Amino acid sequence: MIPFSVLDLSPIAEGSDAAQSFRHTLDLAQHAEAWGYQRYWLAEHHGMPGIASAATAVLIGHVAGGTRTLRVGAGGIMLPNHSPLVIAEQFGTLESLYPGRIDLGLGRAPGSDQRTAHALRRNLDSDADAFPQDVMELMDYFSATPRQAVRAVPGTGLDIPIWILGSSLFGAQLAAALGLPYAFASHFAPAQLMQALEVYRARFQPSARLAKPYVMLGFNVFAADTDEEARFRASSWQQSFVNLRSGRPGRLPPPQAGYYERSGPAERALLDSVLSCSAVGSADTVRAALRAFIQRTGADELMITSNMFDHAARLRSYAITASLRDTIAA
Repeated sequence: MIPFSVLDLSPIAEGSDAAQSFRHTLDLAQHAEAWGYQRYWLAEHHGMPGIASAATAVLIGHVAGGTRTLRVGAGGIMLPNHSPLVIAEQFGTLESLYPGRIDLGLGRAPGSDQRTAHALRRNLDSDADAFPQDVMELMDYFSATPRQAVRAVPGTGLDIPIWILGSSLFGAQLAAALGLPYAFASHFAPAQLMQALEVYRARFQPSARLAKPYVMLGFNVFAADTDEEARFRASSWQQSFVNLRSGRPGRLPPPQAGYYERSGPAERALLDSVLSCSAVGSADTVRAALRAFIQRTGADELMITSNMFDHAARLRSYAITASLRDTIAA
């Protein structure tokens, strides 16, 4: 049985606010724990009107405190935005509060536009080119015998799983070289998926943290009781994605019947590309799509994301997906 996990952007729907998004996030996490999901990850984005998870470590603590056994983590922390020491202290604190339940996924994108990135970092000389060095510095802070004079307190000596996130070959190469698990953002950037998997698996160097390659892949699921309803629910995310790529980010809009069919050629091409790593439909439709994706990629774990306008419909989608886990063995 392949593990399923949850990726949550804590979406802010039109007519709602961040406080409501956080209530929905905790409610979804508690349901996900009951339904047997492996882990619950939150992503760092900044300056996005429709995403509430900017203070990612704070929200991870909120979710971990409201659950009991679920692994909770970052998918991911955009390390160029931060000092490695600060992240070591934040996640050392989380691991000390919730031992054995915290994951730390690391990405090299800013998770924002350039103006926001400058406001976050102040010094743009600290950029993505330093990402490999920053990852190794961060890992050293968690070592029982760090090489650096400065100590992360809490942090030193804590066994916090570190993942490399990516949507290109760079992350695959780094994860392989460091012997770390790899999470690929195929739910929104599937173009280089198969090539990245090949690179990661072929170049993987066993480490004290991981003996063999381990891949978790992002996958969109919009499940409902009928195919028609699922297509309707998925239209909120489709609108949001088109708006984002068109330079018009906003809150998650309500669904529109027939949105895809009314879209222009450019919008359809964009959505068709992203939807190559998605399942939209009833349980049978989703089961077939999940099985085909797992067979094609050999994924060790799936990170399921489902941005829906209606919270009850979103819960229903995750419940349906969880019910299929035992029936899709490749």
